[in-house]
Amino acid sequence: MALFPKLARVFGSILGPVIGISLVFAAQPARAAEDAAVFADTSKIVAIGGSITEIVYALGEQRHLAARDSTSRYPEAALKLPDVGYMRQLSPEGVLSINPSGILALHGSGPKEAVDVLKKTSIPFIEVPERYDNEGILEKIRLVGKALGVDTKADALAAEVETRLKAAEKRTVLIKDRKRILFILSTQGGKVLASGSHTAADGIIRLAGGVNAIDGFSGYKQLSDEAIITARPDVILMMNNAGPATSDEELFGNPSIASTPAGAARKLIRMDGGYLLGFGPRTAGAIHDLVVSLYGGQVTD
Repeated sequence: MALFPKLARVFGSILGPVIGISLVFAAQPARAAEDAAVFADTSKIVAIGGSITEIVYALGEQRHLAARDSTSRYPEAALKLPDVGYMRQLSPEGVLSINPSGILALHGSGPKEAVDVLKKTSIPFIEVPERYDNEGILEKIRLVGKALGVDTKADALAAEVETRLKAAEKRTVLIKDRKRILFILSTQGGKVLASGSHTAADGIIRLAGGVNAIDGFSGYKQLSDEAIITARPDVILMMNNAGPATSDEELFGNPSIASTPAGAARKLIRMDGGYLLGFGPRTAGAIHDLVVSLYGGQVTD
């Protein structure tokens, strides 16, 4: 998870130089590496994207990993791997310094100029699509397994994860009074940056039986005071471990938020960002935890 192009600075990332990199690596033969589906050599794979790294570990294939990006913080063992930087602000130099045999990247990795440089090298580059629903998770598992040549293990993991996801989904079927949830990414400078549709936050809210309080735009956007009040959220949802923290006092001290049902009740849920928005093997657990936090006794295990 993590996660959003316009907020790279929030995550403490530093943009590596990309100007002139194509000249540095011009001697490497070009190929349509991004068209590959299976790595010929899995000895030194760079994983870019927290869910990608999680899946590799869940498959028991972590021995192939030579490096990971800064969003790959689970499992803890992954932190021992070299860090090539934030997935949305990659430096080709940083990635290629690992001398990888392959690059396994989540869709949305960037910037585009850096990814274009990486795709033009001789290093096979496999991009894994990102969808914020149950089938998207299963597809990622299967594609990562295929890339590493362990299709059978991937099918088994996908089946196990699918069972957990279906069980989590069943907990929300009978919920009638669905909570309106406002996912806030940051409140930098008093400006509330919130999630609209077609985002990981929107996806997890829906899977947990909630309603995204913001439906007028896609992606992430700064909200006006009027938009916050009109959204009428019952609950505020935020991430832990994802940039500068917003205290409860600062959040509920915002007059527009204080004017909402969530503000009046001081209803705030915080969850680890990678766990909440990763859309990987642990997502069923994240759905369960969010459902319990939202609805308590209305759902049963």
